[in-house]
Amino acid sequence: MIAQEGLAAMLALSPVVPVLTIDDAGHAVPLARALLAGGIGVVEVTLRTEAALGAIAAMVAEVPAMLVGAGTVLTADQYRAVEMAGAKFVVSPGSSAGVLDAAARSKIPFLPGAATPTEVLALLELGYRLQKFFPAEPAGGISMLKAIGAPIAEVRFCPTGGIGLGNAPDYLALANVMCVGGSWLTPAEAMRAGDWQRIAVLAAEAAELNLRRRPRN
Repeated sequence: MIAQEGLAAMLALSPVVPVLTIDDAGHAVPLARALLAGGIGVVEVTLRTEAALGAIAAMVAEVPAMLVGAGTVLTADQYRAVEMAGAKFVVSPGSSAGVLDAAARSKIPFLPGAATPTEVLALLELGYRLQKFFPAEPAGGISMLKAIGAPIAEVRFCPTGGIGLGNAPDYLALANVMCVGGSWLTPAEAMRAGDWQRIAVLAAEAAELNLRRRPRN
């Protein structure tokens, strides 16, 4: 049995899911609070740094209003580690037998990545109707999602990779896109400077994208 129960509702909390790379676990709580103040209620903390697991645990413990997911989960061991840290959902840039097995054994919802129709169909065959489209822009972007959506309409995506405030509305207008992932809400220089107000402003801009959605096929 796959683990996606409740995932659609989680990802519907914000039109943009910030993809966070946190070098200092001490930034986790003020960062989560800044994003929440701007209207973003869900984040993906990537396992690209040693601080990631501590950051997830801190956000879960101290900012309960923020829904915290874990991204860049590449192994079954990492899947179990983020579950122990308190992550509410798991994201991977692709899928592997080990990660899919860990997901099947877990109660934590899993968003696997796909970039081609073959990968999308393979995941759909396992029951995954919600998938990450990655890397979005290099993999064909909006044109590819339209092409996939025509014959495989039952799958909905969270495109990530090369998406910013400028092109996010075009992705969100697609019928098979539920949200987008992006890192532009948390510029590295703002993180280093602890400029949480700037991040709150960027989050507010992103949160307003829901108001500008114009679904199309």
